[in-house]
Amino acid sequence: MKMTFENSGELLIKASEENLYQNLIIQLNKDLKFANLDDEFEVSIPAEKLKRDLHELVFLLINEKFADYLNLLYIIDVPETKVKALDGNNVVKLSEDVAFLILKREWEKVWFKKKYS
Repeated sequence: MKMTFENSGELLIKASEENLYQNLIIQLNKDLKFANLDDEFEVSIPAEKLKRDLHELVFLLINEKFADYLNLLYIIDVPETKVKALDGNNVVKLSEDVAFLILKREWEKVWFKKKYS
């Protein structure tokens, strides 16, 4: 089972191949709700739109609701070391990279849940 991905597109293709794409979105929605965010993704959302919309959400949180952004990372359990390793000079690129880290962490959760249940 592949757990290392170069980008969000690769990860989402793998999630679809493993029939875990909807589970990934359900997990993401659950964590958004735990983080007290009103955003929610349709389980039928196309992968490209999910990637774009999540990137946009992270961008808005970084720029307008930083405490909510930090809370979301905490709830999802994105490793702080990985976030700190990113280049923070370009917020657009940073938010894209953080969205990828979020998807990777959510993928790990659904993959492990499937494997060990």
